[in-house]
Amino acid sequence: METRIAVIAIVVEDRESTSKMNAVLHEYAEYIIGRMGIPYREKGISLVSVAIDAPNEIISALTGKLGNIEGLTAKAAYSKA
Repeated sequence: METRIAVIAIVVEDRESTSKMNAVLHEYAEYIIGRMGIPYREKGISLVSVAIDAPNEIISALTGKLGNIEGLTAKAAYSKA
């Protein structure tokens, strides 16, 4: 199956939601290339980026599941290749 490279940007506004976020990311661990989290304490949020190599359907499903978690916002940016 053809895959694409994407980055999922996650803004965590409620720290209580991170355990749900991590559980969802764990479900898709086989597709994740890497992730980086940056706490922004002055604003009380965290920024997380997840690099992924997966079929479009998987990227959409992961982004949708993350976006449905209260306290998070998630968006995907796809490579053109």
